[in-house]
Amino acid sequence: MIRLAGRPVADRVLAEVRAGVERLKAARGVSPGLAVVLVGDDSASQVYVSHKKRAADAVGITTQDFLYPAGLSRAELLDLVRRLNGDPAIHGILIQLPLPKGLDEDEAIAAMAPAKDVDGLHPESLGRLLAGAPATVPCTPAGCLEILDHYGARLEGAEAVVVGRSRLVGKPLAQLLLARHATVTMCHTRTRDLAFHTRRADILCVAAGRPRMITGDMVKPGAWVIDVGVNRLDNGRLAGDVDFDTVAAHAAAVTPVPGGVGPMTVAMLMRNTLFAAERQLGAR
Repeated sequence: MIRLAGRPVADRVLAEVRAGVERLKAARGVSPGLAVVLVGDDSASQVYVSHKKRAADAVGITTQDFLYPAGLSRAELLDLVRRLNGDPAIHGILIQLPLPKGLDEDEAIAAMAPAKDVDGLHPESLGRLLAGAPATVPCTPAGCLEILDHYGARLEGAEAVVVGRSRLVGKPLAQLLLARHATVTMCHTRTRDLAFHTRRADILCVAAGRPRMITGDMVKPGAWVIDVGVNRLDNGRLAGDVDFDTVAAHAAAVTPVPGGVGPMTVAMLMRNTLFAAERQLGAR
């Protein structure tokens, strides 16, 4: 069984981004700029933002933090986004989700300039992905594909099952798999007889937000399993949506939690920021 560790893949991507940042700086005298907007005091979001900032520093991307632990009104948030849209030093805008109650995530995302949407969640970005046009791809689904490619999974003609239908992971991941000529089945927590579908999967991707919901008896022998879930258990430990130990007994390859998809999300955000800067500067 192959343990699909994300860190080696993320390190390769980050090295490529670092080289791209250096080329852009040498050619145009500009470093990519990323604005990070964090509203509220959600501890998990604060950790994620710190990881992203650390990665940006490592690859030479300049970050500007807009942190509002006491909250921000709807009008103030939209005004901030509009100001960042017009700032030529900012090439990417990251609005850390979830936003606190009272703020509309869809409205905030739609207010961003599509060219600066480095999370790939703007309606234009998602529409281009659906149409098969060049698009900024949401970071986590892009990271899942990067892992599968790195370790040599064969996607063309494969039966792929995606469990989870979120805008952030499930839906865009299904589109990416379709674009690679896999036959894709979408499932979710209300799917009847979920195991019937998951047992057919050559490629099984799980992003439903339920700890250890996929067990070994639900997996086809020889399947490749991508576990996107990150769940905090009562004992404080992290667990994925896949029961790693029982699934590993059947699968050909499984991502661990932690250490699987997680590092890839940050790495793909750095890649998206570099690409956004290159497009805005006419270097791509």
